[in-house]
Amino acid sequence: ESISLLPGSPHPLCPRAVVRGGQGPKHGQQCLQVPRPGARGLQGSFTRRSSQASGGGRSPNSSVINNYLEACEPLSSEPRLSRLHFHDNQRKVDYVLVYHYRKRGAHPGHGSPGHSLAIVSNGETGKDPDAGAPGDIEPGPLDALEEERKEQREEFEHNLLEAGLELEKDLESKSQGSVFVRIHAPWQVLAREAEFLKIKVPTKKERYVIKSEGSIAKTFNEILQKLSAPLKPRVPEHSNDRMKNLSYPFSREKMYLYNIQDEDTFFDNATRSRIVHEILKRTTCSRANNMMGINSLIANNIYEAAYPLHDGEYDSPGDDVNDRKLLYQEWARYGVFYKFQPIDLIRKYFGEKIGLYFAWLGLYTSFLIPSSVIGVIVFLYGCATIEEDIPSKEMCDQQNAFTMCPLCDKSCDYWNLSSACGTAQASHLFDNPATVFFSIFMALWATMFLENWKRLQMRLGYFWDLTGIEEEEERAQEHPRPEYETKVREKMLRESDKSLVQKLGTGGTEDADDEDKLTWKDRLPGYLVNFASILFMIALTFSIVFGVIVYRITTAAALSLNKATRSNVRVTVTATAVIINLVVILILDEIYGAVAKWLTKIEVPKTEQTFEERLVLKAFLLKFVNAYSPIFYVAFFKGRFVGRPGSYVYVFDGYRMEECAPGGCLMELCIQLSIIMLGKQLVQNNVFEIGVPKIKKLFRKLKGETEPGEADSACSKHPEQWDLDYSLEPYTGLTPEYMEMIIQFGFVTLFVASFPLAPVFALLNNVIEVRLDAKKFVTELRRPDAVRTKDIGIWFDILSGIGKFSVIINAFVIAVTSDFIPRLVYQYSYSHNGTLHGFVNHTLSFFNVSQLKEGTQPENSQFDQEVQFCRFKDYREPPWAPNPYEFSKQYWSVLSARLAFVIIFQNLVMFLSVLVDWVIPDIPTDISDQIKREKSLFVDFFLKEEHETLRPTEEPARRSQGASRRSGGSPAASPVPSGQSQPGSSTSPGSQHTSV
Repeated sequence: ESISLLPGSPHPLCPRAVVRGGQGPKHGQQCLQVPRPGARGLQGSFTRRSSQASGGGRSPNSSVINNYLEACEPLSSEPRLSRLHFHDNQRKVDYVLVYHYRKRGAHPGHGSPGHSLAIVSNGETGKDPDAGAPGDIEPGPLDALEEERKEQREEFEHNLLEAGLELEKDLESKSQGSVFVRIHAPWQVLAREAEFLKIKVPTKKERYVIKSEGSIAKTFNEILQKLSAPLKPRVPEHSNDRMKNLSYPFSREKMYLYNIQDEDTFFDNATRSRIVHEILKRTTCSRANNMMGINSLIANNIYEAAYPLHDGEYDSPGDDVNDRKLLYQEWARYGVFYKFQPIDLIRKYFGEKIGLYFAWLGLYTSFLIPSSVIGVIVFLYGCATIEEDIPSKEMCDQQNAFTMCPLCDKSCDYWNLSSACGTAQASHLFDNPATVFFSIFMALWATMFLENWKRLQMRLGYFWDLTGIEEEEERAQEHPRPEYETKVREKMLRESDKSLVQKLGTGGTEDADDEDKLTWKDRLPGYLVNFASILFMIALTFSIVFGVIVYRITTAAALSLNKATRSNVRVTVTATAVIINLVVILILDEIYGAVAKWLTKIEVPKTEQTFEERLVLKAFLLKFVNAYSPIFYVAFFKGRFVGRPGSYVYVFDGYRMEECAPGGCLMELCIQLSIIMLGKQLVQNNVFEIGVPKIKKLFRKLKGETEPGEADSACSKHPEQWDLDYSLEPYTGLTPEYMEMIIQFGFVTLFVASFPLAPVFALLNNVIEVRLDAKKFVTELRRPDAVRTKDIGIWFDILSGIGKFSVIINAFVIAVTSDFIPRLVYQYSYSHNGTLHGFVNHTLSFFNVSQLKEGTQPENSQFDQEVQFCRFKDYREPPWAPNPYEFSKQYWSVLSARLAFVIIFQNLVMFLSVLVDWVIPDIPTDISDQIKREKSLFVDFFLKEEHETLRPTEEPARRSQGASRRSGGSPAASPVPSGQSQPGSSTSPGSQHTSV
């Protein structure tokens, strides 16, 4: 006796069971195994092409029927046309759920019931070949847990079927393993959800041309298009960026507006997977404490993973081309580094959020080109003017016998300033008047970059139909995180017990609104832990910086005792200290990233967006302090607290604080910045982003080869697409990619006065970074869910903050760290001829060596004549002055000039930045005009379609009206057919065209 599959379904069920090793169904035969009365679980497989999957009528208690398939055995005798479809070769796989199952008694190892299963990345688990049959071992705790999870999965899948989705999965034929639940969304579900999500789709209106701003702009664009033609990727979506489709939110009542030629291809794969993901997020499971969505089930290990499928293999032989293969060939290879990015195809394949990231990264990289050119020019200017720099000449002139005070106690001798000639000349490369101009340029560059990004963001938002998605973003924020649901559930259980006691005692009631959400009192312990932990981490960073300072001081003192190493003390100490700083920064970066994630979890944010924003702020704060604290020390603190000869500042009662080099601290700041920036990029790119994924992939491959499998050999030779994607790394978000670029943006802008070549190295790194990230997304990661967003979120605020902060930092670097201000003060206030002749002598103070403390005089001095006075770099009164060694008048003049420069520089650059912001509109003129033009195009298109739709129904009415006139009837008495609107009426006739 045949049984219908679903209410209203004409397809019968065949009671024959499909068992392993048995003969599969014949081609064209549609059989299901119906659950026997009292049987637990789901038993059955159906292969029909359902057109009534969303039909209602089933009660919640009806049996859930899924497509159980024999492993590696297609139900159809036809060859598989695509590994992206069900085994019937017709229905697309829009989403995949993965769970690990273990049959009763199939314990790993030696059957220890308390031993947890270790799931490795290929979806298998450790298996014991000596394990007995399921009935040989008494049910243990793991068996009960597995049964509970199985029931929860069954209910969840039942609810997915109730939502109209179609499922297919393999038979659980092994003792344990991974099962892939394939999900297909039929047209009815896609249409319903597309209307609910207000997804904009192209209309029948042909693509129209975006008008240029004017003839000059049009000519310039045509010339630019011809010149950049070799740099464009050969992808269809990048062929013409001056054309746009007229898009309108999908509506089932206005199906006549859209050019629906094939229901299977009308929505692209990314949109289909996004629709299914929305259904998965809002589907509940009552057996799992009413958990909302697939994310909650994954967090509770009911399912292992959930992901959409890639569009096939990126390196498959043959001429078959899919979007993934196209992206790999034209974007994700290092050989196409010179080409533009196919942003539209990236957005189509990965979604708007990832598309905006790569668009932002591409704009940032292109903006680094002019800043790199200016930085190289500034550096070359420093190289060209070394011989003309008067202070460097004076320092290198051996006739100027500037006898300098010892750099350390006892073991260090007096020394001549001319011995530091090389350091002085090297400092001039980065400490010259051009660096001031470059600092102003970079501050304006940062403003122009952000303004151009806002314009590009608006342009992309218009072409990608992102206008008006605020409701969608708000709806996405409504889904609470699984951890939040758990905490609220625990609170409600506690509050229910308390309220019961209170009602019995006092008869009062408690506010129900506070029971189903977390208040600030609930989060207070998490906030306190966050505050204390962040303070501890910042203090840890500062203590490590202080530890490196102590290392530099003690190492310098130790090396000074040996004559062989005394000449290279400064170079050795600086190089080793910077390498130590780099290693510490790289290690703490990984630690701080994990700590920031843990701190954000204990805050229990409600939504994923709130979680991401708080995580970004914590991680950025910790990594900012970690990366820049050693640089801040060299820029603003080193050499400021040294003291003077006869009254030095000591640490640990024996070690003098370190001083800057004779040419100033700017050269050392340049060395520190360059090594940390280059080392961080090279190590993170080559080791963390390239090496670690390759090691993981190799480990998974070796593990898969050594693991004894129970699968058929045909499966391993021809794995399905869901198997291949499951072996890839899961997508974890864009936070690491953004964070790396934001820290680099800080290196480029914050201390650019000391290192003009920073944009050059950033540009070289980013050319590789774009292709590296592209290759990772295309070849090494599972396909992310397509997420629609209109901007890059909190990252823009961080970029804007760094840009404003860089103005202040560069002002202080020029004023405090470099010699730019002292030179200006000397040239215009103290020079006799208006030049820098005598500047070096002006900056050196005298000290009477007889006033050195007992036991600090140099031993075995090599100077032939006895030294009476030595010189040190500072503005102090000479020993013969009324107030010896007090700060001189020149000191206060230079200090006031430095403060005045900071104020003037900061206000000038801020004013210019605001001016640039005001001059450059946020919305491009052609886009704002086009938005207005599109409205009129919509009106014309709607009126035309309405008229064409009404014409078939109006003609019979007119004929009937003419017949009534000829027969003497009144026109007013002619009835209007039911369900049709009269001409001129605003009633929409779309219901006549609804195919849902």
